[in-house]
Amino acid sequence: MLIYLLFTTFVPETHNRTHHMNILVTGANGQLGNEMRIVARGSSDNFIFTDVSQQEGVATTYLDITDLEAVRAFVKEHKVDATVNCAAWTNVDAAEAPENRALVEKLNATAPENLAKAMKEAGGWLIHISTDYVFGAEPYNTPCRPDQKGTPTGVYGETKKEGEERIRKTLSQFIIIRTAWLYSEFGKNFCKTMLQLTATKPQLKVVFDQCGTPTYALDLARAIMVILSKPVQGIYHFSNEGVCSWYDFTQMIARIAGHTACDIRPCYSSEFPSPVRRPAYSVLDKRSIRETFGVEVPYWVDSLEKCIANINGKRR
Repeated sequence: MLIYLLFTTFVPETHNRTHHMNILVTGANGQLGNEMRIVARGSSDNFIFTDVSQQEGVATTYLDITDLEAVRAFVKEHKVDATVNCAAWTNVDAAEAPENRALVEKLNATAPENLAKAMKEAGGWLIHISTDYVFGAEPYNTPCRPDQKGTPTGVYGETKKEGEERIRKTLSQFIIIRTAWLYSEFGKNFCKTMLQLTATKPQLKVVFDQCGTPTYALDLARAIMVILSKPVQGIYHFSNEGVCSWYDFTQMIARIAGHTACDIRPCYSSEFPSPVRRPAYSVLDKRSIRETFGVEVPYWVDSLEKCIANINGKRR
C-alpha cells in the first residue's frame, strides 16, 4: 500500500515535467516566423504556425490577430500555453501615410493587446517582438537599455511602443523582446537587397550616420526557443553583438559575397529624404537577456556569413 501511494504521488510530478506545450506562432510567413519554423523542427513541443497569408511549401493556419474573438476562440480550441507574436506592420515609411494609420495601429497595438487578453484567460505566456524604433528622438551614444524611456520618432515606433504598453497593462506573464535591423534568407530585407545591388550596380551610396547592429533572424529564433523553456517576465533586448553603420553592413555583405566590382560610398541620411527620422544610434544593451536566460549572442559578421551561405545554398 505504501509503495502504491508513493507511486501515485510521484506520477503527476513526472507528467508535469514532460508536458509538451502548445505554442502559437503568429506572423509565421515573415522573416522571424520562417526561422521559427526551422528551429521548431527539433522540438518536442507542438507549434501552430499562423498568418493571414499562405506560403508555398509550408502549412499555415489562418488567424487574424486583429480579431479578438477569433484569437480567444483559437487559443481556447488549441489549448495554447504560449504565444510568440512575430506579426507586425514593419514598413516604416508607409506607416506614415494617413490611409495606413488605422491598419498600422491595429497590427502593432491592438493585435498584441488581443493576444495578451487571450493568453491571460488561458493562463499562458506571451512573447512579443518589438523594435529599436521605440527609441530615437533623444540623442545618445551608449547602448539602449530595456528600462530606458521610449521616445519614438514616427508612427511605426509609436504604435510598437503602444503595443508594448497595452501588453504590460493586460498581462503579467509577458516577455517583450526588442530587436533591430532584422535580416534573413526569407522575404525582403536589407541583406538580400544589397546582395542583389552590389552584384549588379557599378556604384552605390549608403548612409553611414545611422549606427546599430544587424540581427540574423535565425539567432533571434534560437534565443526565443531558449526563453520558451524557462520564461521570466520582463522586457529584453536581442540583436547580434557589435556595432556598424548601414554603410559598414553593406561593405561586409559585398565582401562576403565577393561582389568586388561595386564601388560602395558613404553618404549622409539627409541625401535620402524620408518621411521618418530614423534612430541615429540604436545599439541595444543585451546584458539582461544573456544573464537571465544564458542565450548565446553571436557577433554580427559571423552571423552574416552564415546567412549568406544559407542564401547561396538556397535553404528553404
